[in-house]
Amino acid sequence: MTKTELETAAFDYHLPKKLIATHPPKERASSRLLVVNRATGEIVHAKIGDFHSFVSDRDLCVFNDTRVMPARFYSTDGKKELLRLDFQDERRWRCLVRPGKKLRVGHTVEIGETTGTVEEILENGDRIISFDQAVDVSAHGKLALPHYMERESEPMDEARYQTVFAAQDGAVAAPTAGLHFTEAMMAQLPHAFVTLHVGVGTFQPVREALITNHRMHTESYELSADAASQIKAANRVISVGTTVTRVLEHCGRSGELELGKGETNIFIYPPYEFQVVDVLMTNFHLPQSTLLMLVSAFAGKELILEAYTKAIEAEYRFFSYGDAMLIV
Repeated sequence: MTKTELETAAFDYHLPKKLIATHPPKERASSRLLVVNRATGEIVHAKIGDFHSFVSDRDLCVFNDTRVMPARFYSTDGKKELLRLDFQDERRWRCLVRPGKKLRVGHTVEIGETTGTVEEILENGDRIISFDQAVDVSAHGKLALPHYMERESEPMDEARYQTVFAAQDGAVAAPTAGLHFTEAMMAQLPHAFVTLHVGVGTFQPVREALITNHRMHTESYELSADAASQIKAANRVISVGTTVTRVLEHCGRSGELELGKGETNIFIYPPYEFQVVDVLMTNFHLPQSTLLMLVSAFAGKELILEAYTKAIEAEYRFFSYGDAMLIV
């Protein structure tokens, strides 16, 4: 690719603000589905309820079963905000904080009956905060909705910003392609699960002028032996979401699918030769984001931007609570 084609600005598009979905649809399966054919370039309109018609018995749909955790906390005095980034230790957190000047090393923060002390400030600005006792997460924690929703979480988000198959605690953000599926739909589909704990980095913009200079965030994943066996036996692997795609391509980067758990910072952008994924279902993504670059690598940037233009013209809903596209 030319240097111009690798510029972050090449993955830009204009989205009218009114098309940003700030709340979920009334029903999970009521969203629209834009179907993009890579071989023919055909782009057609469908509905999420039609998804099963694109899946054969020998295919395998792969979902991310991470569970979104309450990650946003406010100090008792309301002057400090913490965004919890990991969930390994209930008394020692890695956090983003606001305002940073009020939480330097040695400073304290009270959340309910609990007091935390800043132990360390990491190179990237994250704080390591130790608490004298476990924070009452159910009383004080909120879901950390994406910034573009421009609102705090509401009671209905506890169910709707979570997939019906969420099982593994650890995500800050939802694997949004999976939000469209109901229990009834899952019962009709051949499927397997992987886990990738989606971090706050998924919302961070690419600030480098060239995408090759971007430093990708790291997230924890797991691919079980059972899932790996099903994936190897499938006729087509249908990845439901970019998070699933990152797990599968990380584990298959050697040409052989390697099961296990660990961390990945795989950054997929054009040109890229996919090793595992044959079909991709995904929501619509932010301009100049790593997720838009991933889907562009899968289908070609020109075709993806054409599809986005058609979606905007047809007033599809965008981002986490929005409509979806199926790239075959």
